[in-house]
Amino acid sequence: MDIDDTLLDEKARRTRDLLASFYSPIPSASSNNPFSKHISPDDINSSSFQPDQYMKIMARKSNLEGLLQKHVEMVAEIKNLDTDLQMLVYENYNKFICATDTIKRMKSNILGMEENMEQLLEKIMSVQSRSDSVNTSLCENREHIEKMHRTCNLLRKVQFIYDLPDRLGKCIKSEAYADAVRFYIGSMPIFKAYGDSSFQDCKRASEEAIAIIVKNLQGKVFSDSESMQVRAEAAVLLKQLNFPVEYLKTKLLEKLELSLTDVQIIPEVMKNEYPSVHEAAINEFVEALRAFRVIFPDSEKQLVKLAQDLLTKYFVIIEAYVMTRICSEDLLGVLRVIWNDVLRLVEVLEDISLSNNSLEATKNAVKLYIRSAFFHLMQDISDHLLKVLKRGGAEEYSLEVALDASIKAVYDGGRNVLLDIHKILDDNLEIVDKLRELIIDWVQQGYQNFFRELEVQFLSFLGRNNSSATQSHGLEGAQGDKAFPRLALVLAQLSAFIGQTAIPKITEDLAASFCRGSAGGYDYVLSFVPGVISQKFRAAGEKFLQLYINMRTQRISLLLKKRFATPNWVKHKEPREVHMCVDLFLQELKITGNEVKQILPQDLTKHRRADSNGSSASSRSNSFREEKEKLSRSNIQKGRSQQLLETHLAKLFKQKVEIFTKVEYTQESVVMTIVKLCLKSLQEYARLQTFNRSGFQQIQLDIQFLRTPLKEIVEDEAAMDFLLDEVIVAAVERCLDPIPLELPILDRLIQAKLAQHKEFDIISP
Repeated sequence: MDIDDTLLDEKARRTRDLLASFYSPIPSASSNNPFSKHISPDDINSSSFQPDQYMKIMARKSNLEGLLQKHVEMVAEIKNLDTDLQMLVYENYNKFICATDTIKRMKSNILGMEENMEQLLEKIMSVQSRSDSVNTSLCENREHIEKMHRTCNLLRKVQFIYDLPDRLGKCIKSEAYADAVRFYIGSMPIFKAYGDSSFQDCKRASEEAIAIIVKNLQGKVFSDSESMQVRAEAAVLLKQLNFPVEYLKTKLLEKLELSLTDVQIIPEVMKNEYPSVHEAAINEFVEALRAFRVIFPDSEKQLVKLAQDLLTKYFVIIEAYVMTRICSEDLLGVLRVIWNDVLRLVEVLEDISLSNNSLEATKNAVKLYIRSAFFHLMQDISDHLLKVLKRGGAEEYSLEVALDASIKAVYDGGRNVLLDIHKILDDNLEIVDKLRELIIDWVQQGYQNFFRELEVQFLSFLGRNNSSATQSHGLEGAQGDKAFPRLALVLAQLSAFIGQTAIPKITEDLAASFCRGSAGGYDYVLSFVPGVISQKFRAAGEKFLQLYINMRTQRISLLLKKRFATPNWVKHKEPREVHMCVDLFLQELKITGNEVKQILPQDLTKHRRADSNGSSASSRSNSFREEKEKLSRSNIQKGRSQQLLETHLAKLFKQKVEIFTKVEYTQESVVMTIVKLCLKSLQEYARLQTFNRSGFQQIQLDIQFLRTPLKEIVEDEAAMDFLLDEVIVAAVERCLDPIPLELPILDRLIQAKLAQHKEFDIISP
């Protein structure tokens, strides 16, 4: 009720009170109010109104302008009340005049009514006496007519019994089995009473006809060509004829169960003509359930079980379907068809367990779909990575292409998975909307498990024996050994990208689209824990980078080991040229440089020729080499023990060069680390041999030649010179006659080899 209606009701109440007080001393309705004792004495409409107190309150609460305004309002209200009161008096006066006229007319009309009523009573008594005389004269004839009517009905029934076999025969010919059953059931009381005497032949003929009808009805019930509605009508008629109900129920249930083969769902063709076929099949099945329930009210459990079997078959097909690479629209299309079927089945069977079971099955299907999406995402990443291990035609698969494809699969593929799953949440499908909170948790947990499994898959390549890993991918030993370091390098950079870039961005996407409620934002605690996973992938990237360095170093070290183990250094001939092992060593470094340039960035913060110890270290190293040459040349005049003592004293006074530093994700750092490890291995191999003068000179020639091409590869020349010097020192210590080559001969052999390298482009990458 609005304010205007409230004001009108209040005005009418006040008007009634005024009229009541005007016409009689009876107190107003407001005075009889049980809550009137709570009315304030300053209420102007109450009977306990006190003017003085009202004026005091008004003077205290209002200013002069307010009092004047209140005065004007009260004067206007008094005028309105007077006008209303006058109108009510006029209206009541008119009604009193009309009532007086009506009473006068009633008095004039009632005067002759008593005489008319006496005449009417006399006529009614006369009619009643004449009716009694007629009934008395017709009583005997009426009883005779009723007796004849009963006899006629009995003869009609007897005639019906005699005609029943012919009627049943006609019904059999026209297949009007419902009429035949109705006729026979209507005749059963007479057959029970007189079937063994007067109507024996009729009963036998009728039973033979009914036997034919029962047989025909059974044929309809169990016929595959008949619709379920016709079968249901036939079952009802058989039931009326007291045919065994349990037998009928069992057979019809078997037929209904076989009809489930027609009600199937084929997800692959849901977009074509199949939906209409499925709609027709489910319609027939639902109508069959409806008819079966009417025929056999106690078959609820069996029908529910049939419906559950149908839905179970649906979701078994869906579980296999979602494991294929499908999109969310395909999944939603199939779920929408199934949910519509569930609603129709629940409407017929009135069993809520069907929808609950379907909800549980849908939950499993959606969860499996999310898991399948992440599985295919991981499969895409693995496919790009495994291409590194295989040759694509004459050329190897580009590491840059493999890394870009893997990064795109991780980041863009992951975002596409989120967008695809988000379409499921945006759909208005009722059964999916009930799983909204669970889907959000599944996506977050799916990403958590995805990165954990991805890390495990990456780390599976970190075993010492890589042969098992290469054989699992169908690679032969040589090809796998060669390709495996390339994969380790790609995995190192990919792991670094995941830990530093992909996971933070994916965390933002999850927080924006897959949180419980849009108001939650970043305050909501995600099931996906990015910090731990980022740390693990950064650590995994460092391990892969170190693995790449170790594998490349191991390959070169085996080459160097074979170089030192093959010849007899004690009987070595005078050197004629730089050994071919040096070429192989530089070729391996060239391969390594080409690989890291495809994957790793350059270190732009350092000058290429800047080293950790400055130019002083290089000058000190050069002076140390000069001292070594002088020491070797004076070896003829000095003893062996004095030579070794001076060598160790020179090492003590030489400035310390840091050899093994932390590997960074740069081209220079990786190549320099490999060079350091290889030269260190070269030093160890030299310590294990015993050289004659020619063997020592061959080592001197090879090492001196390496200084020039290695300067074009490494960034820390001081460390390189130090390690090369260490190889010379080790050879000197293990040489029987450490007299070096003359400088002109050494320079001539080195220049000849450098010219050869420039011709065949061996040094430059």
